[in-house]
Amino acid sequence: MPSNSLLSGAFKRTFPGICLIIIVMSFTPDLCAGLSPTGREQLMGLVDKMEAVSAQLEEYQTETEVTEFQKGRVVATKRFLYTFKKPNHVRIDMAIPYPGMILVYPDDDGKVAVKPGGWAGFLKLHLSLDSPLLRSSAGQRIDQTDLGLLIRNIAHSLTDRRRGEIKVAEQDGRVLIEVLAEDHFLAGVVTLYRFSIDKAHWLPVGVEELTPDGIPKRKVIFRNLRASTGVQDGFFSINEGE
Repeated sequence: MPSNSLLSGAFKRTFPGICLIIIVMSFTPDLCAGLSPTGREQLMGLVDKMEAVSAQLEEYQTETEVTEFQKGRVVATKRFLYTFKKPNHVRIDMAIPYPGMILVYPDDDGKVAVKPGGWAGFLKLHLSLDSPLLRSSAGQRIDQTDLGLLIRNIAHSLTDRRRGEIKVAEQDGRVLIEVLAEDHFLAGVVTLYRFSIDKAHWLPVGVEELTPDGIPKRKVIFRNLRASTGVQDGFFSINEGE
């Protein structure tokens, strides 16, 4: 990770406390088949640590890849640079499939400003959050994309929205959690979630969404998370002549 990564600034001051979670997360093999009361407490301790780290992230960037499936087959892949700044500023710089496209939320009217790439870059579109041109196949809006919301949704998936047993494993420096729960964005839908948590920084680095019988629906991967990027508010606007 670069020097301005999560191990800088305020995070570095809290890192010793976060390291204590290594003791808490010493899961035994039987937890892969279902969690005991103690195991559930340990898992919620992990959620608490993720929330504590997220609370200190005033701004960050991550290279994001989203793969969408239909009937288990890949139908679309998106890659983009995602920038977030509290309280709710979002910018997406698209690489694939629309290189050069920029999406910014919110604009002055609370909408999503869109600047196409290439020859159409002179256009400026302003779309509502619920525009079908923006919503993902999972029903997720651009204002529902930050890591803080993801962590809160993970907590719900493990507690009040859980609809099946919890499975936990550790692999390649990550904690892997699988649980059947109410869908984060689609009412009345149950989704099998697989969350991947980086043990180096205690933040999510991947989410897989599957049908209850294990057919892939969507996969999201976060790479090279950078904190304290120093982006200014003006970065989250599309100006004339930009």
